[in-house]
Amino acid sequence: MKAVIAIDSLKGSLSSLEAGDAIRTGILQADSSAQVQVRPLADGGEGTVEALTLGMGGTIQQVDVTGPLGERVNAAYGILQDGQTAIIEMSAAAGITLIEAKDRNPMVTTTYGVGEMIRDAIAKGCRHFIVGIGGSATNDGGIGMLQALGYGLLDQEGRQVPFGARGLQILETITDDQVIPELAECSFRVACDVTNTLCGEQGCSAIFGPQKGADPTMIMQMDKWLAYYAALSREKYAKANPNQAGAGAAGGLGFAFLTYTNAQLESGIKIVLEETRLEDYVKDADLVITGEGRLDGQTVMGKAPIGVANIAKKYKKPVLAFAGSVTPEAKECNGHGIDAFFPILRGVSTLSEAMNPINARQNMIDTVEQVIRLYNLK
Repeated sequence: MKAVIAIDSLKGSLSSLEAGDAIRTGILQADSSAQVQVRPLADGGEGTVEALTLGMGGTIQQVDVTGPLGERVNAAYGILQDGQTAIIEMSAAAGITLIEAKDRNPMVTTTYGVGEMIRDAIAKGCRHFIVGIGGSATNDGGIGMLQALGYGLLDQEGRQVPFGARGLQILETITDDQVIPELAECSFRVACDVTNTLCGEQGCSAIFGPQKGADPTMIMQMDKWLAYYAALSREKYAKANPNQAGAGAAGGLGFAFLTYTNAQLESGIKIVLEETRLEDYVKDADLVITGEGRLDGQTVMGKAPIGVANIAKKYKKPVLAFAGSVTPEAKECNGHGIDAFFPILRGVSTLSEAMNPINARQNMIDTVEQVIRLYNLK
């Protein structure tokens, strides 16, 4: 039997690769002659750097960058084996989890560190970027990132505007004569699963501002400033489109990528599946195994396991899924390519016991072993 495993992380318990290794162990305990391939899986959000970098034989890089409040933070990103491809999560430098709730304030939070990560990767030879932009603490329209890359976001005195959305208030001129020249050689695949525009009722300020610490007055101000920033951008770059779906992602970082770099906003799982070439492995498999921490009604809404199942069904392969837990709505997965799914919890336990990585690994191994024993009886 040839089995291909591509399972998302069980957050708080097992990474994608750890879960995949546990499944492989379970399969081999049931069938020692099985040929098993474990492929990394993520949806472009948290865990993507680790899953893709380690799963594809790359190396994790550590770099000291500007954090969301201007402090120094250590951010990790990945460089793949080809030495040309960098995997970045913007949240490593500008994520909301880096700030205590009482200190969240989009007027001052910046994406500058994201630009510093990109610069570091460019200096190390990277020209192709996969960037996850979920979980931001910012609403600066990406101007911090652009400043780090050499763009001039200038006030009326010709000085760089300050960090945060407040910088947009005094923005008068945009220049590009100091942009690092290598940026023109770079391409960006940006994992973006939101469709919000830059401004307006469905814009980043109105929809995501409150969770980042904005009050109603701040939301109105930021929305107005972002609209002016978009107009200035449009004067210089014809492709600037604040109404494009996803322009409002990560507090307008989506707009900055689309306008100022060679970027495409795409589904996170689409990017991951293509970059890991999962299809090349699936087409020769007898069985495909996927899963995530919890299978529920949201799983069928474009999440990672369904992306795997769609590829498998293209080649008429059977698909099994394993999860930490399942809900009654998970049965919808059966209509979207997952032939059968199994929760791995094997007895009554507390949540902390179930999520303990040692317990989760053993539960996965034991459950998979029994399922594969049954599967081999067919």
